[in-house]
Amino acid sequence: MRIAGRMLGSLLLGGAAILGSILIFRQGLLPLIEAVFHPQPELLSAIRRTGILMTAVAGYWAFVRLHEKRKATELHLRPIQLMLGGASGAAMVALPMAVLFALGAYEQVLFRGPSPALLSVAAVIGIAALLEELVYRCLLFRLLERAWGTKWALVVQAVAFAVQHLENVAQGGGSDVATMLVSVTLLGLLWGAVFVLSRNLWVVAAHHAAWNFTIMLSGMPLSGIEDWRKLAPLESRFAGPDWLTGGMFGPESSFLVIASTTIAVALLLRAARQRGAFFVPAA
Repeated sequence: MRIAGRMLGSLLLGGAAILGSILIFRQGLLPLIEAVFHPQPELLSAIRRTGILMTAVAGYWAFVRLHEKRKATELHLRPIQLMLGGASGAAMVALPMAVLFALGAYEQVLFRGPSPALLSVAAVIGIAALLEELVYRCLLFRLLERAWGTKWALVVQAVAFAVQHLENVAQGGGSDVATMLVSVTLLGLLWGAVFVLSRNLWVVAAHHAAWNFTIMLSGMPLSGIEDWRKLAPLESRFAGPDWLTGGMFGPESSFLVIASTTIAVALLLRAARQRGAFFVPAA
């Protein structure tokens, strides 16, 4: 109970450090910048996104240095590993999606080509992926791992990650919800495994962001979100059954993507075990 209590206290403190830092920026510094400098809307939007990213990371860094009293090595920038993480994230979802297009489960309606708006979408997707990885892998998983070991930490954070996405299928039926919970739990395990192997925020965030951006570029729903489909270079549509296309949640709930993700998770966790990356707490 003492271990669980300390873990919960650290989790609440870490979450407060991250969210509090963002809140101070959003409610304090950002209005001050707007009042003093009067930036154009586009510049203000860029400042807001950059500020949220920087203050969230700064809040986490402060939590690690002041509460855990250690260097935040998971925040060290590793450019080559970051690029490999992004490339592998894009490839892992692009391959099964290419098969779905080849099978006719997805059909291209037209090719719009790239637009300047994609840069803004990429920024939003990148920041969202980084914040999720900061909270779920750097904070939640790591604290759970210290208390319960790597195996249980992977499972708990993956389930919590999936539950967070329930609102994305609020209008769906029971099968949509069940399939989404399976698929996103697997994604939580996937990004947990990437973090176990890399122990680096930027690597796992690059993998996550590239995965999401690749889906968005295809013109398919991203985790049940339809808003960006009209900005994608491809306009695509479903032409197969929901179990194959993924239905309202999009490719991530496709049986083919679920199967390929399961294989990837198994291989990554096996590699992590072989490298001795699993932590077992003292009895």
